[in-house]
Amino acid sequence: MARIVVTGGAGFIGSHLCERLLGEGHEVTCVDNLLTGDRDNVAHLFENPSFTFLEQDITNYIYVKGPLDAVLHFASPASPVDYLELPIQTLKVGSLGTHKALGLAKEKGARILVASTSEVYGDPLIHPQEESYWGNVNPVGPRGVYDEAKRFMEAMTMAYMRTHGVQTRIARIFNTYGPRMRMRDGRVVPNFICQALRGEPLTVYGDGSQTRSFCFVDDLVEGLLRLLWSEEKEPTNLGNPREMTILEFAEKIIELSGSSSKIDYRDLPVDDPKVRQPDIGKAQRVLDGWEPRVSLEDGLSAAIEYFRGKLQAA
Repeated sequence: MARIVVTGGAGFIGSHLCERLLGEGHEVTCVDNLLTGDRDNVAHLFENPSFTFLEQDITNYIYVKGPLDAVLHFASPASPVDYLELPIQTLKVGSLGTHKALGLAKEKGARILVASTSEVYGDPLIHPQEESYWGNVNPVGPRGVYDEAKRFMEAMTMAYMRTHGVQTRIARIFNTYGPRMRMRDGRVVPNFICQALRGEPLTVYGDGSQTRSFCFVDDLVEGLLRLLWSEEKEPTNLGNPREMTILEFAEKIIELSGSSSKIDYRDLPVDDPKVRQPDIGKAQRVLDGWEPRVSLEDGLSAAIEYFRGKLQAA
């Protein structure tokens, strides 16, 4: 089977990728400096002889002995809390880290999939968002460090494909949730679930009319691996097209968790997108009919049970 490097492999999505790849019989090297990742996310994999963990900052040179078939580049702070507290690190991993990951793929003759984001669309002026849309991003706003790091990542990746012939893949990932998200991640899913389980008011910014769409992590991982082994070189949206308002989402979590929490309305953050919904038509065409299968109710129930356990253990 394949030898694969996953950067950011101790993070939320990265750890699920490591687990799935090992389950398919691949040999996996997880590279993570644990800035926002967590060793506990991959602790259950350490006994697997096909798993190697390297605690390393990928903005430095990455050395992997022997042949390599693929690189999955998922290293980056990925929540507003993270990239507002770590703006320079976010820019460095999107630029220098991507350069190092692409260099590794080039050296080994491996294909590489980079984790981009729906944030490249900014506060979009078209809805839903398809891959041909160039976005509406404020490069000097507080969120710009993440948005522009990912946009640079995409440009660098395409340059390596065109100049060096590296087999590159770009996944534009929309809101994803599930077990192994951090309780103090700052994103809406862990925020709402932990507040609901504690019986605290759920913090809704603005009037809650802004929309999001939520994809369960297992569905995303399936799409990512189909994209990795496909021949699609241009950016591809991966996410769940089921759109709902943040207020509706808060009410759904209150219902599923059995909480008596109320809603606490706060001022809308700077540059917070008003709408976010993927057009996944391309993914359905080029990835053998891929689309999310896990219902919101089933996915949220799994996430709620995960966070309930974390809170009880705290």
